[in-house]
Amino acid sequence: MPVLPGPPPVEVHLKRSARARRFSLRVSRLDGKVTLSVPLRAREGEALAFLKGNEDWVRETLSALPGAALRPVGPGSVVPVEGDELVLTPATGRGVRVEGNQLLVPGAVETMGPRVAAWLKVLARDRLATASTRYAGLVGRQYASLAIRDTRSRWGSCSPDGRLMYSWRLIMAPPAVLDYVAAHEVAHLVELNHSSAFWKVVTGICPDWKDHRAWLKTHGNSLHRVRFQD
Repeated sequence: MPVLPGPPPVEVHLKRSARARRFSLRVSRLDGKVTLSVPLRAREGEALAFLKGNEDWVRETLSALPGAALRPVGPGSVVPVEGDELVLTPATGRGVRVEGNQLLVPGAVETMGPRVAAWLKVLARDRLATASTRYAGLVGRQYASLAIRDTRSRWGSCSPDGRLMYSWRLIMAPPAVLDYVAAHEVAHLVELNHSSAFWKVVTGICPDWKDHRAWLKTHGNSLHRVRFQD
């Protein structure tokens, strides 16, 4: 993976594409991910030269992002967990655990990010399964399966055959926000659209959904900017 040397160093994801006819750079507004797209047969040296020639643009674009992208998490970093700001703290023991305002993480410091991400995914699946089952009971339907992903474009989805999918990063939001997304997707088991009938179902099982939807619109991007991998 190419890196623009600091300060600070910037990782660049190289993407070869059959569609690409020229070099192009993209900076994600969600998490600051920098992607360099190159034609399949382009020489890597030429791609890196293009990257270096556009370094100023990359850094200016990153600095202009609303709430600049966070650095990879590590000891002392603050990570939201179910709406609470917890400080990552090295610890002994066998499992990640919460104590007061600290998230205690055993193991090597260099693996702290991936360990926390794995713990959050397990917690997210548990909370989302509980919420989805509760709301499915309220609407008198059953879902076929539940999966979690690290999605960027949506917080959840419901397929025509009843398969639910959620972003595991919802576990960082306040519990009521996670519950709203579960209610929203379960409502699609009744109405697979966004008609007035659909919103009537959502309102029936989650009356204050507008507040939680507004929270996601205002703060959702910040959840994507927490980076757990180096």
